[in-house]
Amino acid sequence: MEGLALGAIILLVTAVVVLAALLHHQSVHAFNLQNALEESDSRRREISNFLNRFSAGIKGDEGFFGAMNAAAIHIGEQTDSESVAIYIMEGSELRCVSVYGTYPLVRTANKLVFTRRRHLLETLRGEKIAPGDGFLGGIIISRLAEQVPCGADDERFRSYPECRNLAGIMAVPMLRDGAIIGVICAVGNRNRPSKPFSENQFERLKLLAPQVLMVHNLVMAYGEISRRDRIDQELELARLLQQSLLPKSNPDWGEFSIRAYSRSAKEVNGDFYDFIRIDEDRMLVVIADACGKGIPACMLTAMTRSVGRSLIDNFTTLHDFLCKLSDKLNRDTDADRFITLGCCLLNKKDMLLEFARAGHTDLVTFVHNHIRIMSPRGAALGILPARLVKFDTICIAIEPGTTVMMYSDGFTEAINAEGKEFGQDQLVETFENACSGKNSLEEVVDIMARRIIDYEESQSDDQTLVLIRRN
Repeated sequence: MEGLALGAIILLVTAVVVLAALLHHQSVHAFNLQNALEESDSRRREISNFLNRFSAGIKGDEGFFGAMNAAAIHIGEQTDSESVAIYIMEGSELRCVSVYGTYPLVRTANKLVFTRRRHLLETLRGEKIAPGDGFLGGIIISRLAEQVPCGADDERFRSYPECRNLAGIMAVPMLRDGAIIGVICAVGNRNRPSKPFSENQFERLKLLAPQVLMVHNLVMAYGEISRRDRIDQELELARLLQQSLLPKSNPDWGEFSIRAYSRSAKEVNGDFYDFIRIDEDRMLVVIADACGKGIPACMLTAMTRSVGRSLIDNFTTLHDFLCKLSDKLNRDTDADRFITLGCCLLNKKDMLLEFARAGHTDLVTFVHNHIRIMSPRGAALGILPARLVKFDTICIAIEPGTTVMMYSDGFTEAINAEGKEFGQDQLVETFENACSGKNSLEEVVDIMARRIIDYEESQSDDQTLVLIRRN
């Protein structure tokens, strides 16, 4: 019995010791967990405050620089630094984008730069720091954080007029995938003036660097989104402008029927077509192709259309019209801007068609199951001054059933998966087959458009087609 009692006592004591140990471990674990939670919550609040300050900065008038200025202020407050500068890599060099406090690492002896933050920042932005250039240039090469106890004793700061007054300095690189994006530099320990920064302050700056890099990335992404939004708005405006300039419908002019088709390679079109009524009997049918693509080409087509329509009130001959149009564009556009144009002057009274072109594609006619190609001479509009331009014209009688095709080179220069151009021969053959099948003009347009879409691997140029038929 005594043995059993002794064993029970030993077992009870052992259980109490184990239970006490478990309770102590849980208490320590809970204490550590509480500390971790408090530290995590503090870090969360810090980052939240930082992002709120960053958001307020980027919404201000300064945009990117306002956001980076907010980051510099935050760093100065969190590290107890007298001054902070944030540098971003531009090409292979550092350039300051924000400053907090009276930052002394500036290469000018003019004391006036320190009287206003704006003056100091403008001066710092004008200074580029190359790899190996002094202390900051060394950070570019080493990609390592560094703390300097006293800048006045360091040869790397001799190029700064304020070097004799320098105390503690610390700098941390901002790295992304091993590449240096920028450098944060803090000068002057606010807690202990003229003394080095503490290790805690240095570690604090290292912890803040990723936050600043995050700000930089967010600002760049924000700027890219804003830039794209602006581009989208400009493209939409250009597209709407272009749509407003194109004819609202395909006209029937006496016995003539006209149909048009246009397909852009980009958001806006560098081709255009127009139907301009001159008088009761005459109409000018125009097709044009501006050099380049996108908005610049769209603007040139809009200008050409506007100028062309302004000349119609004093229209005399097709040759005179093209000379005046070319001269106007030559005087009002850059030397590298030009536009090719083809135009047919329809006369519904005499059933005549007069054709001229300015560097544009040929005119193709289908009549009595035969193809005829017309290629009058004439340089693109806007290239030469008035005294040097000359345009040949061709006038033909249009018989019933005749179909005329005007097109831009986006059709003939369409490229398939093997890298071969569609070419004029295939275009003319497609046109001939479509007309031989006694198809309507709408059907001919659809056949030719579908043929090109099926042929090319991807569209690389604007494509415009205008068909005229005498019924």
